[in-house]
Amino acid sequence: MAWCAPVETGRAIFKEECARCHGPMGQGTKKTTRPLVGEKSPFQLYELIKREMPKDDPGSCTDDEYRKVAAYIHDAFYSPDAQARLHPPQIALSHLTVSQYRNTVADLIGSFRPLVKTDARRGLRGEYFNSRDVRRDKRLIDRVDPVVNFDFGTDGPETDPEYVEAADSPKFDPDQFSIQWEGSVFADQTGNYDFVVHTDQALRLWVNDAKKPLIDAMVKSGSDTEYRDTIFLIAGHSYPIRLQISKGREIQKNKKQAARKPVRESVSLMWRPPGRRGDALIADRYLSPTTVPEVAVVQTPFPPDDRSYGWERGTAVSKEWFGATVDAALEVAGYVDAHLSELSGVEDGARNRGRKLREFCRQFAQRAFRRPLTDTEVKELVDRQFEEAPDLRTAVKRAVIRLLIAPEFLYPDAFENLASAAVPHSGQYAAASRLALVLWDSLPDKALLNAAAEGSLASREQIVRQATRMLDDPRARLKIRQALLAWLRVDQPPDLVKDEKKFPDFDSATATDLRTSLDLFLDDVVSSDSSDFRQLFLSDQVYLNGRLARFYGADLPQDAPFTKVKLSGYGAGVLTQPYMLATFAYPAESSPIHRGVFIIRGILGYTLSPPANFVPLAPESHPELTTRQRVMLQTSSESCSSCHAIINPLGFTFEGFDAVGRLRQMDRGKPIDTSGYYETPDGSIAHFARPRDLAEFLANSDQAHDAFVQQLFQQLVKQPVRAYGLDEPQKLDAVFARSGYNIRTLAVEIAAAASLPR
Repeated sequence: MAWCAPVETGRAIFKEECARCHGPMGQGTKKTTRPLVGEKSPFQLYELIKREMPKDDPGSCTDDEYRKVAAYIHDAFYSPDAQARLHPPQIALSHLTVSQYRNTVADLIGSFRPLVKTDARRGLRGEYFNSRDVRRDKRLIDRVDPVVNFDFGTDGPETDPEYVEAADSPKFDPDQFSIQWEGSVFADQTGNYDFVVHTDQALRLWVNDAKKPLIDAMVKSGSDTEYRDTIFLIAGHSYPIRLQISKGREIQKNKKQAARKPVRESVSLMWRPPGRRGDALIADRYLSPTTVPEVAVVQTPFPPDDRSYGWERGTAVSKEWFGATVDAALEVAGYVDAHLSELSGVEDGARNRGRKLREFCRQFAQRAFRRPLTDTEVKELVDRQFEEAPDLRTAVKRAVIRLLIAPEFLYPDAFENLASAAVPHSGQYAAASRLALVLWDSLPDKALLNAAAEGSLASREQIVRQATRMLDDPRARLKIRQALLAWLRVDQPPDLVKDEKKFPDFDSATATDLRTSLDLFLDDVVSSDSSDFRQLFLSDQVYLNGRLARFYGADLPQDAPFTKVKLSGYGAGVLTQPYMLATFAYPAESSPIHRGVFIIRGILGYTLSPPANFVPLAPESHPELTTRQRVMLQTSSESCSSCHAIINPLGFTFEGFDAVGRLRQMDRGKPIDTSGYYETPDGSIAHFARPRDLAEFLANSDQAHDAFVQQLFQQLVKQPVRAYGLDEPQKLDAVFARSGYNIRTLAVEIAAAASLPR
């Protein structure tokens, strides 16, 4: 056949025999519309071509000819690297994403509030008063309570000798006392938080507003014992919180003490974070006795960001988005006006108030633009507002609105060279802005701006030094955690519901605890001294509390807080985290397909074709078959096998776990087969007898390392990695390997690569 005629190069084979169907650069034709692009290795591509080409006589050519055409196709236009050479990706012009906007505004306004030294202790400051109102002269106890969860019975709080302020301090009157807990609460997710107080007594709860209670039941009526309300918080910030309870307000003076029945006193402070199904006690890791300033949280709804590339992109501009920016600017201007004396440090009637407020607006503008202003910008953005406004407060509001709708604020990278001639070190201010966006989704802090002003962000070493410092900030920790959740394909948490008949003990509290367990595990690996990526697969420890321990068969007290334990059979890191196993499963049955797709897409970085309409075979339709057998039966057709030949053998490895992630040995009365395999890009076959075997393979897989590097870059930077250089993935891969696969080191290198002056 002509297809197999002797030729010197794969290019000649392709031009002569393939281009008429696939196009001269594999772009497709009317006959074959699907372009020749993908992620198979040259060896895998060679096997595919040998198996399917020529169409009328597959396998009829020599190995050398198949290898030549496969190598040409792979290097010319098929592989991601080839596509990047043909169509070099660009750094997309992007405005602030919704989360970046909220973080930026919160930190912009927060920069005018005092810094508070944090307290290493965890919990809230508890002050106990021997009076029904908070009176300092009646305080008997002053201590830090790790959590607010007490049952005082009918006798009231016992005085603690360690905290009693005076030796002759009286005991509590069990009928009249009050308690105040105060400090801060940390939000590790953005969204609506339900705060819940359980108590029999009168109460008030303040969250992020010292003046207006979130819950006010100080005048108690009826027999309610649960009080709740909702507040929107943004991740990475600590918020002031204060809870007061009072016993004795219901006492009537005309009734005798002896005539009243003793009333039991208990109190617990709980919440329901966004995406969680049940209420949970606010644990001590979220609480601090340090009182912090309130946080400016933008409430204006924005249209969602584009996530079609796998990460949030600020590229869509619509009428709705533009309207949201205007509404948010008006909201922020109102907030600044309501807190003007506090933020500006200028009281009403102060001497030279106009000059001082103008200087406040100039500083506000400089911080909003992330660099010093030019003289022209000062005149337009600040001076003009004060010259034309009817009064000073209006001038401040106009200046704030004008700044927050400015393209220089909304598009941080777009104008980095605009002021290059007028602003010294303008390129370094741009580097500071990019560093803050990559690691914090926010503004540069004072230290970063000072470094830019001093010319200390000119070299890679200087940028790396700042990035290393910035990783210690909670905002960086949360952003890396969110990137890891995206890598694991659980960044948009599903509603984890299981079959009530089959798993009656799996409730909303269990689902909430499972997600907490995963979050704690990820934080623990990343924050460890080695921050070793491989431990995400090789760790044999799971975070459990008493409730999860009982559900998964571990030996912990029923009221135990979350702690690391070795759980027999769960020795494959994230692969055998119960939350992951339960998420990638059906309500009543395990799902090898979901679990296999997770490995292929998330861990190995393959892009799979969208599945056709797929309805799994019901177990009842084939009661004699195990889940493995049913999946093999349903995916055995030629149309399914191309993908499922890769997916199924990986998913079968987890068949030793049921739909809620508990160990099992039998399925439909038959022993479970957990064997699996994976064909590597070089054509070798890796065999797995259990999840631990797969975990060890992935921990040391160059393919898994490369996929993680690229995904972490794109989650942090929100841009395609090759837009920063076609060889950037390879450079980062090398740094990652040299560091011992240190996740924190990789994050620093990514931040540096994205922040160097361009």
